[in-house]
Amino acid sequence: MALIVKKFGGSSVATPEKIFNIVDRVLREKQADDKIVLVVSAMGDTTDDLVALAKQVTSKPYGREMDRLLSTGEQVTIALMAMAFNERGQKSVSLTGDQAGITSSDTFNKGRILGVDPNRVFEALEEGNIVVVAGFQGITEYGDMVTLGRGGSDTTAVALAGAMKADVCEIFTDVDGVYSTDPRVAKEAFKLEEVTYGEMLEMARLGAGVMQP
Repeated sequence: MALIVKKFGGSSVATPEKIFNIVDRVLREKQADDKIVLVVSAMGDTTDDLVALAKQVTSKPYGREMDRLLSTGEQVTIALMAMAFNERGQKSVSLTGDQAGITSSDTFNKGRILGVDPNRVFEALEEGNIVVVAGFQGITEYGDMVTLGRGGSDTTAVALAGAMKADVCEIFTDVDGVYSTDPRVAKEAFKLEEVTYGEMLEMARLGAGVMQP
């Protein structure tokens, strides 16, 4: 038996077909007694679309109301993912960041996780569910939704896995691996066969999109 946290980004959940691909893969690889938590991002370009929508009504697309808007993207994904698991005969429940016990600073649009109380996640797992958690969001002490900035779903997955003392935290992506530079920009880019923790951290801090610092 293992407790496993798996994170899937926006391009991996961009369509219902891709969502079912994830569901089928998870169920195929799941051992009988495994307890599985999925952390997911908004579908495809949803976050960018919501930002563009906000810009049509305000010249200041940031702050509390912006985070309220952006947090809806992940809520769509978690509901659809849980539905898809149930459609395949596997009990599943979706939880927003605050329902999963993720508390955040009140710095809107770039919150920092202050703590994780995963009791409700454990309860759902004990009831036989695969739990699908919204990445990229937490809640302040005043009950306001706060987003965690670009790559925030990675942060959610790692923080949740740490708080739950998970056996494994897996960050899935639909690219081949970590490259020396962006292969969409530089033809000379090559895939790294191995990358150290320090190298990955430096790349992330310098702006590499594959991993959040």
